[in-house]
Amino acid sequence: MQHIRPDVSTICIGAAASAASLLLVAGAKGKRFTLPNSEILIHQPWTEGGTREQATDIKIHADWMQRTKSRLNKIYSELTGQSFEKINSDMERDYYMTAEEAKEYGLIDAIMVKK
Repeated sequence: MQHIRPDVSTICIGAAASAASLLLVAGAKGKRFTLPNSEILIHQPWTEGGTREQATDIKIHADWMQRTKSRLNKIYSELTGQSFEKINSDMERDYYMTAEEAKEYGLIDAIMVKK
């Protein structure tokens, strides 16, 4: 979305959770919307539960997860205007936002209301 010429508008209808929140915030500045009762969830990357891998494989996977977490936090920081440290802290656990909170946070630009 960031690498094409036309602006991409994004609209949250209901909920934008996890990777969907990344798609929402990646829309063109000024064209990221949500409905008034929508909710947005951001959190660090995660993987399915238990593992039966060797210790070396677990470390490889954990290192990859840390790099992915850092890369995603950088993207959210750039697109919202929040500091990397705040994003890192907020995404440590599930972080839910109302439409108003998401607007204040910088995830969206406007809340769509009926005229």
